[in-house]
Amino acid sequence: MLTIKQITENTDQVIQALEKKHFKGAKEAIDQVIAFNDKRRSTQNVLDKNLAEVNSLSKTIGMLMKEGKKEEAEAARNRVAELKETNKALQAEMDAASEDLQNVLYTIPNLPYSDVPEGFGADDNVVVKTGGNQTELPTDALPHWDLAKKYDLIDFDLGVKITGAGFPVYKGKGAQLQRALINFFLSEASKAGYTEIMPPTVVNAASGYGTGQLPDKEGQMYHCQLDDLYLIPTAEVPVTNIYRDVILDEKQLPIMNCAYTQCFRREAGSYGKDVRGLNRLHEFSKVEIVRIDKPEHSKESHKEMLDHVENLLIKLELPYRILQLCGGDMSFTAALCYDFEVYSEAQKRWLEVSSVSNFDSYQANRLKCRYRSAEKKTELCHTLNGSALALPRIVAALLENNQTPEGIRIPKALVPFCGFEMID
Repeated sequence: MLTIKQITENTDQVIQALEKKHFKGAKEAIDQVIAFNDKRRSTQNVLDKNLAEVNSLSKTIGMLMKEGKKEEAEAARNRVAELKETNKALQAEMDAASEDLQNVLYTIPNLPYSDVPEGFGADDNVVVKTGGNQTELPTDALPHWDLAKKYDLIDFDLGVKITGAGFPVYKGKGAQLQRALINFFLSEASKAGYTEIMPPTVVNAASGYGTGQLPDKEGQMYHCQLDDLYLIPTAEVPVTNIYRDVILDEKQLPIMNCAYTQCFRREAGSYGKDVRGLNRLHEFSKVEIVRIDKPEHSKESHKEMLDHVENLLIKLELPYRILQLCGGDMSFTAALCYDFEVYSEAQKRWLEVSSVSNFDSYQANRLKCRYRSAEKKTELCHTLNGSALALPRIVAALLENNQTPEGIRIPKALVPFCGFEMID
């Protein structure tokens, strides 16, 4: 959430930055924020003045009674009663303005950094690096959904029977491969200094608002209505919310956490060939890395997270590329974001496997996540997160890119976690 200070002190720059994200009605939303804030402040000023008068009169009533000035004391009592009634109305007015202000702020996305490229969507993202092993497959190479069936690794039809489309059942070596990847990612995160967390996979509304998943206009989160709880779309939500309403000591930063969870996304509006097999699921496994940092160090933290994800892809021997997202393709909450994609040789297309984002102080302001500096000054933290990694498309790329006439080869780094070198 943007701060009032950001908006009121740099109004024109804020509107320009929001337009870079192609946020419709940027000026109107910012004008509303300013109007509600002015209303809240002016009402607060009148209320404060009235409260001061009430306190002053309350102190004099006893003195007037002692001095026998009953009429003056009664007039003071009447004035106090009048002010209290007025203050009730003022408090309600101020509360309404504060709520309206908060509701508008929730609808305004984060500001992109100045070095974020202009653009409307995925076609305008900038490839900043490519790497990994390029693969050459035979002309009769199979996509992963056919390989999964051939080697009895994943049963998509059984998932439809049990739950519905987008909920696959992993079997045998397919399940072992999934577990091996989870353990490999967690092991690498631990080596890099991340503390493992095992959080809940359902959260309350406050947690959803804290990291910006709510208000959820697209209805992408699964909602347990009876208990008003939400299935998490990513471990970012519960792990970052550990620090909601917390004031950290500067010496604790940066905080580095990782977590493996199941993730749940409705993926409303996703249709066509891009959703086949593991390409787009409603439930999937993911290891997430999360950092809480000081503003002056968050860009360095972001770079370290990018290096970490890239190293995972190098060890998995997958062809990959890194893209800097343009303003129009960035998430609602991100100030800067890079995507990692792996190449599927069988599908002849790039598959996104990670987004690594710096949210600046946007999430921290929603969360009220702050730190106390050595000078005892309290400031908002910066929050960052990234997938390290999301499993479905990694599994798809591993199966497709490593198929041989003898079977599917397992990358060397993964063999100790799998317990086998080949799926045959």
